[in-house]
Amino acid sequence: MNTTLPVSELSGHPTPFYFYDLGLLRRTIATARAEAGDITIHYAVKANYNPVILGEIAAAGLGADCVSGAEVGEAIKAGIPAEAIMFAGVGKTDAEIIQALEAGVGCLNVESVEELQVIAALAAERGLVAPVALRVNPDIDAHTHEYITTGLEENKFGIDMRRLDAAADYVAATPSLSLRGLHFHIGSQITVFEPFDVLCERINGLVAGLEARGIAIDNINVGGGLGIDYDDPDGNPIPPFAAYFAAFRRGLKLRPGQQVHCELGRAIVGQCGSLISRVLYVKEGVGKRFVIADAGMTELIRPALYGAHHLIQNLTSTSARTEVYDVVGPVCESSDCFGTDERLPLTQRGDLLAFRSAGAYGEAMASHYNCRSLAPAVYC
Repeated sequence: MNTTLPVSELSGHPTPFYFYDLGLLRRTIATARAEAGDITIHYAVKANYNPVILGEIAAAGLGADCVSGAEVGEAIKAGIPAEAIMFAGVGKTDAEIIQALEAGVGCLNVESVEELQVIAALAAERGLVAPVALRVNPDIDAHTHEYITTGLEENKFGIDMRRLDAAADYVAATPSLSLRGLHFHIGSQITVFEPFDVLCERINGLVAGLEARGIAIDNINVGGGLGIDYDDPDGNPIPPFAAYFAAFRRGLKLRPGQQVHCELGRAIVGQCGSLISRVLYVKEGVGKRFVIADAGMTELIRPALYGAHHLIQNLTSTSARTEVYDVVGPVCESSDCFGTDERLPLTQRGDLLAFRSAGAYGEAMASHYNCRSLAPAVYC
């Protein structure tokens, strides 16, 4: 099997487990930072909050994008300065807002006027001024799966563009709020750049409209969304950061002093992680042959959740013969399936499998369903 994974090293560990290539992670971060230039990167913690991964993120000097109070706490614990943290989320609790305010996070990305009112009251009670950015729903189709698109009008996220003026006026009139900028996010696993071009046009118009009303915008947060190559992780281990950042340099009409921020998660950690599993059984069905692995949707839920596909490799088969299999997990759900009609080398009980590109939304979304234990992590 042609793979960049250290097969002999992986073979000695009990399965299932997550394997992280920290060298690839460091190269990915270095490439992203070099291509970003003066664009500030905040790592989207929801992609993977493994403490070793977060430690690498902090050591590299990235900020953090957090969507819960617990993520804020983990980011700070890992060494990311509070002022480099953006706290987002459509349903922040009072306790989480207070935690963020008292920690001194750089900005709260706010998704409704109703949320602004709560933040204003909580900040005023504590004699604080809350730094806020208004998350705008730009009504852009990101051409991605419906479960991970976030910028369409019918999505739950963000403030409708027609209500932006009212939200900005509310911030300007409220002493306990300080407007730091605008925030956008149109979706995840975006592999074409046209949606980012459209986003830039939308941002330019909104900023110009606010300026015409005397409201200056110092920071523009374009969100994340850059996809990775799930089909060929060895051939394309590092995403096309140059093209991603070029889209914003080309499309945004920045005013003097305006700062651009982004929130990359999957693009930073997706390719450095794999889920490693062993074959429990090869089962002969009526019209199908099933490879039953000891990892399942409890370790990698993306295929069951929205039909995502991860490259599956048999790391230990030496057979030149290939067969077609459905690769499934042990969890008591029909949706616990990693892939149908997968062509693999002749596979047998005990073979070691790798589900690639699992560094993002693998360990972070793991569960105890069926009373299964959480899988450990191995690093190199």
